[in-house]
Amino acid sequence: MGRKLTFSVDDATVRTLRATAERLGKPQSMVVREAVAEYAARAGQLTDAEQRRLLKIVDAMTQAPVARSRATMTRELREIRAARRIADRRPPARERTR
Repeated sequence: MGRKLTFSVDDATVRTLRATAERLGKPQSMVVREAVAEYAARAGQLTDAEQRRLLKIVDAMTQAPVARSRATMTRELREIRAARRIADRRPPARERTR
């Protein structure tokens, strides 16, 4: 059995909770548990405003001129490709841990 808690909510919230529980055929406590779980799952996600702000930053970064020379970028790409080739030759993780 769960713990009993006391909360104060406005009348509109009480009406919404009761109507939702009635419509779903669930106890009010279950509706509250499910609502809190759903809210907690969404709480870690970015808000629309945060997503727009980050997209503006990415857009600005992609439009900014490159500060490295072509030779530097070519060397970096070669190093990345070489590292990937080495990683591709490694056995899958489950085989490495045996």
